Amino acid sequence: MAFVMDTKEPVGVATSDPLQLPIITKFKIALCQLIVTPNKKENIENAHRLIEIAVEQGARIVVLPEMWNCPYSTDYFAKHAEDFDDEDALLTFSMLSEVALLHKITIIGGSMPEWSNGHLYNTCCIFGPDGKLKAKHRKIHLFDIDIPGEISFKESDTFKAGDEPTIVDTDLGRIGIGICHDIRFPEFAMLYREKGVHLICYPGAFNMSTGELLWELEQRARAVDNQLFVATCSPARDSCGSYTIWGHSTLVGPSGEIIATSGHQEAVVVGEVDYSKIHLQRRSFPINKQMRRDIYKFVNKHEQNGLEG
Repeated sequence: MAFVMDTKEPVGVATSDPLQLPIITKFKIALCQLIVTPNKKENIENAHRLIEIAVEQGARIVVLPEMWNCPYSTDYFAKHAEDFDDEDALLTFSMLSEVALLHKITIIGGSMPEWSNGHLYNTCCIFGPDGKLKAKHRKIHLFDIDIPGEISFKESDTFKAGDEPTIVDTDLGRIGIGICHDIRFPEFAMLYREKGVHLICYPGAFNMSTGELLWELEQRARAVDNQLFVATCSPARDSCGSYTIWGHSTLVGPSGEIIATSGHQEAVVVGEVDYSKIHLQRRSFPINKQMRRDIYKFVNKHEQNGLEG
């Protein structure tokens, strides 16, 4: 079956009521922490298998990891990349579209290397229950790191950065998308809150150094500071490649509580999202009303770009 693409503008528009909730406010979300191999076809088949397991457990939204159709390595990015304008070569893209349609689920498709106009992007595709591409998010904050004696990696040597936040309106709420290093920037998550997002999904692949120190901390901070849900999905640690991955895919609630999480092995993590918890937190702790926007200069800059308080 050929995939179909939604031609609607994928990036959401700010609402006058940032606390507006969808009709469906409680549902299950699954995080598919899969093993990644150098074999692209094998990775696609494995992702398909884990999505089926997630559906069997009642998941309405399924999230995949960062760079799951190839190892997180410069040796594989270009070789496994897909040009979304070449329908005959979209093996990864087509599988996600078909499975979303078959099971009537929303798929946050992790990320894959994308070729476009001669550039490589680290791109997350989001598919709706109709199998259509609802949006794609190109990683905005590229991961350049140099920890002496531990790890050195410069993602900007390979990828071009995206330049737009991505918000997707679904029957299961307004979803914001980030990829891995995007989670390190609190202003990015704050922008999503200002746009009325209920759930931020971060496919990621933190390494052993940053993972142990920061992975859980960043997720809980983004969730509690913005009083919304955060879901992360990582590849399993025993994936191939020189880059050793931390794992620990997690769902965090709006008070910073961990709802569901995994270890570092391959797993399907299923947790319940209940948006009433957002209302509870924001009524109990009305921090958005207490913000001193006359002092926070970066918030004032956002407002000048058309964001509502």
